[in-house]
Amino acid sequence: MISLKQIHYALAVERHLHFKKAAEECNISQSALSTALSELEKQLGFQVFERDNRKVLVTPLGEQVLERARQIELQMEDLVKLAESTGEPLSSPLALGVIPTVGPYLLPRVLPTLQQQFPALKLNIVEDQSAEVLDQLRRGALDAAIIALPYDCEGLLTFPFWSEDLFWIVNRRDEAASHEVASVDDLSRSHLMLLKDGHCLTEHALSACKLESISPHSFSATSLSTLIQLVVGNIGSTLVPQIALEQLVGSNEELATVPLEEPGPHRELAIAIRPNYPGMANIEALLALFRRELGTELNGKSAGKVEI
Repeated sequence: MISLKQIHYALAVERHLHFKKAAEECNISQSALSTALSELEKQLGFQVFERDNRKVLVTPLGEQVLERARQIELQMEDLVKLAESTGEPLSSPLALGVIPTVGPYLLPRVLPTLQQQFPALKLNIVEDQSAEVLDQLRRGALDAAIIALPYDCEGLLTFPFWSEDLFWIVNRRDEAASHEVASVDDLSRSHLMLLKDGHCLTEHALSACKLESISPHSFSATSLSTLIQLVVGNIGSTLVPQIALEQLVGSNEELATVPLEEPGPHRELAIAIRPNYPGMANIEALLALFRRELGTELNGKSAGKVEI
C-alpha cells in the first residue's frame, strides 16, 4: 500500500527535481528516499521519475500521479488544520503569503496588534509576486494570501478588506505638481515609471489610467521605494497606492501627490484562501483586525479615500 511518507517524498522530488535536495528537505538520507520512491514505483507498476547523474524528469504518468498526490497531501494537512481550528482563532501556526506592493505597508500597521491580541500565533510570512503566492496557496504551501484585486483567483475564495485609489507622484519642480487631478493625457505625456512586468500593481495602474503601456524609454523597477527615489531625482513620475503614501511620500517636500481623474477605487486588497480551508475563524479574525487597523469600511464610497 502506498504510504503518506512516499507521497511526501515524491512531491519533494517534484519540487526540487533533485534527489539530494529533496532528501534534505525531508530530513532523511538520499538512499532512504530513493528506496522509498523505488518501492512506490514498484507498487504503481510504472516510473514516476526519470533520473540519471545529471537530471530528474517527471514522466507523463508521473505527472498524473503527483497531481493526485498533491490533493491527498493537501487533504491530510486540512484534516490537521481542522483539528487545530477547534481552538481559539489564530492560536496555531499560520502560513501567510503577501505581495510586495502590500506587505511593507500593511504589515507594520497590523502586526503589533496581531501579536498583542493573539500571542500564541506563530506566523510564517512569505513575500512574492501574485502569481507565485497564489500558486503556493493552491498547492497548500500557504494557508492564506494577501493580494490586490482585480486578479485572476480562479478556484479560490477572496475576502476584500480595503479598497483604495492610486495617486500620481511627481517632483515639485515638475509643472504637473500644480495639477488638481491627473488626466489620461497628463500621464501619457509624462515619463511614467512603473514596476517591472509580473507585479500586478502595474496592470492596475495601466487599467486605472486607461493606458495600454508605458513609454519604451521609461524605467521599470522591482520596488516602489526605488521608483520614489527616481521621482525625487526628477527622472520621471510614478503611481503609488494609498496604503503606501504615508511611508513612501509622507511630508517629503520634494514630492507632490496628485489624485487621478479616473474614478476609483482602483484596487482592492483581499485575503484569498482555498474553498475547503478549515480555518475560517482565522480569516474572520484577520479581516476584522485589518479593517479596524486600517480604519475603513468597505461601503463602496469612502473606503480607502484620503484628503490630499
